[in-house]
Amino acid sequence: MNVLSIQSHVAYGHVGNASAVFPMQRLGVEVWAVHTVQFSNHTGYGAWRGRVFDGPAIEELVEGIAERGVLPSCDGVLSGYMGSADIGTAILRAVARVRAANPAALYCCDPVIGDVGRGVFVRPGIPEFMRDHAVPAADLITPNQFELDYLSGIETRTLAEAKAAVAAVQASGPKVVLVTSLHTKETPDDSIDMLAGEGGRFWRLRTPRLSLSVNGAGDATAALFLVHYARSRSAGEALGAAAASVFGLLRRTAEAGAREILTVAAQDEFVAPSRTFPVEAV
Repeated sequence: MNVLSIQSHVAYGHVGNASAVFPMQRLGVEVWAVHTVQFSNHTGYGAWRGRVFDGPAIEELVEGIAERGVLPSCDGVLSGYMGSADIGTAILRAVARVRAANPAALYCCDPVIGDVGRGVFVRPGIPEFMRDHAVPAADLITPNQFELDYLSGIETRTLAEAKAAVAAVQASGPKVVLVTSLHTKETPDDSIDMLAGEGGRFWRLRTPRLSLSVNGAGDATAALFLVHYARSRSAGEALGAAAASVFGLLRRTAEAGAREILTVAAQDEFVAPSRTFPVEAV
């Protein structure tokens, strides 16, 4: 399996491609990583160094990959944080090139816009680009609850509202939606839910709520979900596998009191999760 992953990258720590590439490789996937930015560390530290690449730079790299004649063997494209609409446009052009070479290829878009408690944290114009262009072009999307509400225009206070929001987003294009973190009136205070929707069916998975605040877990979740879905073609099965691995990764990180997710130290969680959770049809 070959995946073209177009995301930000950091030299220190694990966000963007630095979070998504290794878990996919650990699962036996060949990853073609294209970096939209290269920073010393993620911006949550308040200070960083590095530079942002523009759309033409992304397209140049994709052109070079295409010249190797390998796009027909590309099984999927993964994208995450988009620093500008310029980069977003380049990503969608890359998706179009891959699909032209391999119509069966999947595009998984992690529509990074913001989060509950933080609001929108991307540049002006990016939320609209995600909603109007990137999400409709995707086969799979992996929003958090804040992003689901924004994309659907529905406030998800209950499970029924969350299902309605997923269906509304699916109507715009993506056939599979994974809500990576969901807390509704039906969710116990000490738990967090994940919800997957495909073909009018919905699956919920509930894990204990861990006490930690780290960056990059969503990037790993999207990567794992894409791989497991590509192999199983089942949103419910992919949900169970991805959630178990991410929970194990975050549990190990919380136990260590680490600020960065332990992507390398906890790598066995990607192939043999230490704990699994029931996937419930809802």
